[in-house]
Amino acid sequence: MRKFSAFAIAREALRGHKGWGVQWASPEPRSEYDVIIIGAGGHGLATAYYLAKEHGITNVAVLEKGWLGGGNTGRNTTIIRSNYLYDESAGIYDHALKLWDGLSQDLNYNVMYSARGVMMLAHNVHDVQVLQRHIHANRLNGVDNEWLTPEQAKDYCPPLNISGQTRYPVIGATLQRRGGTARHDAVAWGYARAASDRGVHIIQNCEVTGTRRAPQGHIIGVDTSKGFIGAKKVGVVAAGHTSVLMEMADVRMPLESYPLQAMVSEPVKPVFPCVVMSNTVHAYISQSDKGELVIGAGTDQYTSYSQAGGLHIINHTVDAICEMFPMFRRMKMLRSWGGIVDVTPDRSPILAKTPVQGLYVNCGWGTGGFKATPGSGHVFAHTIARDEPHRINAPFTLERFRTGRLIDEAAAAAVAH
Repeated sequence: MRKFSAFAIAREALRGHKGWGVQWASPEPRSEYDVIIIGAGGHGLATAYYLAKEHGITNVAVLEKGWLGGGNTGRNTTIIRSNYLYDESAGIYDHALKLWDGLSQDLNYNVMYSARGVMMLAHNVHDVQVLQRHIHANRLNGVDNEWLTPEQAKDYCPPLNISGQTRYPVIGATLQRRGGTARHDAVAWGYARAASDRGVHIIQNCEVTGTRRAPQGHIIGVDTSKGFIGAKKVGVVAAGHTSVLMEMADVRMPLESYPLQAMVSEPVKPVFPCVVMSNTVHAYISQSDKGELVIGAGTDQYTSYSQAGGLHIINHTVDAICEMFPMFRRMKMLRSWGGIVDVTPDRSPILAKTPVQGLYVNCGWGTGGFKATPGSGHVFAHTIARDEPHRINAPFTLERFRTGRLIDEAAAAAVAH
């Protein structure tokens, strides 16, 4: 596949950009693969890429019932950070953050990673105590995080209202300077292009309708809308529909699926320099490279597989944003949408082998999946290739819900679960 470079772009400009070719192949499925990954979102594509790059396993198919990146990868608010509370969470999210830093060079594709900083606001004494606890825990794990006074917070983010004459007064904030955003579509396309270049088959419009197991119990392949496809190993990376797919293999998952809503405004000139989040009001905001204000809400209170949520949720979010940033009150919202997030009882993911030999699962990221994309794919590929967990994802087992060794990250998620 032709590599992107300044020279290549200049050359193709003279040719009318007619020499680039397709970005990834769209082959017909083979009868059998070494590994099948179900789900062509960021995590699934990253897993396939690292299987090929790090472990030399190229006879891999990524099956997607719709189009590549059409699920949560294309529906999230693109925030990247690693300031989670517990050691296990800090380990996997900071592993991802380190990979984000060089991902464009690794994939030879601009994923538009921007380390503009992520600020988390404190509105009351409880918030101050919780966030300062996070700072101390993060520093013990080598994760950058610092405390800002209201004046320092406003200096870092000038649109922020710190007058105190509001329902949500800002009395401090934390700041992770390495945090930021990336372009979600570019991440999916970059991983797809790089995986395809290494021989991985990406098969869209191929819905998995069932799994097949040998009489001995191990996985032997999947039934799809394009027929049966055999495989020695199958990895399920399907976000909100994970429990449905795992039920096909008679594996019950500790998951609930909820709608999560977001919206964007009309585009304006650069006005918002960072990412700002508020646990208390369940709202967060950044500005895209196109100039839109990207605003996220909390999860809806009901379980659903619908990609639409309740209007009162985004009304509450807009109210909070307008109070914290009064200059945005006259902005027009262009569109809103929803994704389906899969939530575990302890609000931490599952990246593990399952009781079925040859079947692996990556799920339960809740509202924090996008930021973990490269790290998740990297360690999940290790788990599939070696049939044992990487040290980073070793704590995120399915068995922890039986043994009680939970990783309760509800407070660090920054939105309600």
